Amino acid sequence: MNRISPRVDLAFKKIFGVEENKDLLISLINSIVSKEDQIADLILLNPYNPQNFYRDKLSVLDIKAKGIDGKRFNIEIQISDEADYDKRALYYWAKLYTEQLRVAEDYSLLSKAIGIYILNFVSIPDAAKYHNVFHITEKDSGLLYFKDLELHTIELKKFADNSNEELSDIFTKVKNSLDVWLAFLTRNDLLKTDNLPKILDSPELKKAINVLEVMNFTEAEREAYEEHLKWLRIEANTLKKYGEKAKAESREEGREEGKTERNIEIAKSLLSQNIDINVISTATGLSIAEIEKLLS
Repeated sequence: MNRISPRVDLAFKKIFGVEENKDLLISLINSIVSKEDQIADLILLNPYNPQNFYRDKLSVLDIKAKGIDGKRFNIEIQISDEADYDKRALYYWAKLYTEQLRVAEDYSLLSKAIGIYILNFVSIPDAAKYHNVFHITEKDSGLLYFKDLELHTIELKKFADNSNEELSDIFTKVKNSLDVWLAFLTRNDLLKTDNLPKILDSPELKKAINVLEVMNFTEAEREAYEEHLKWLRIEANTLKKYGEKAKAESREEGREEGKTERNIEIAKSLLSQNIDINVISTATGLSIAEIEKLLS
């Protein structure tokens, strides 16, 4: 089997979603959230369990955790684009927030919920930066009132999207602790624990590299991983195919629009010369009704 990719959700959860690697998850979360939301410890609410994907190998393997102060976190890695992904992200945040309360419990017990979505595709083309943070704010003043909602999107392709990059190209991009984790997620194939540049030389990253290198899948896990990769490749090819088709259709529509505009100009010129409408229709392909509209 080819080298395991931590961008596949099954492998991602097996690295970050187990009790013995909670320190890695804490490091990842703290590299993303603000200073006031930093966590010293957490409880895994849905730890990695192979049974989770035996029934549905394409199920969402997100990671849910609760900080010692009550804050909830949902971390999901998504390798392929999906329609309405933004709506799904909101739906998962809403579940994370509302699941805190049992029947008849008071709303005051609700703690802040933070959704973290690591995406292996460009989801927000209008934003140049790879890490974007979203809150609900007042339209005109920008006042932050609903403070319990926070969503993070991290677009890996904006950090590294060149398979020919060298390690030196990667570490020049590293400016903070989140960049260190993005280097691991995007170009782990270049990282060796005994040959890390100083800026990447952290205990957490070394541990993550070692965990990935020695990761063993059971037969069922291996099958699920390979099936997921196969599905992702098919989906990626499908998206590419539809993207190319859309571009071709757009070009064709552009040509047709240009042809129509050209025929309209020809028709106007012929009308100014008092040429019979039927002759103009034959020459331009425009209908009699379309030509008559030009006369008004």
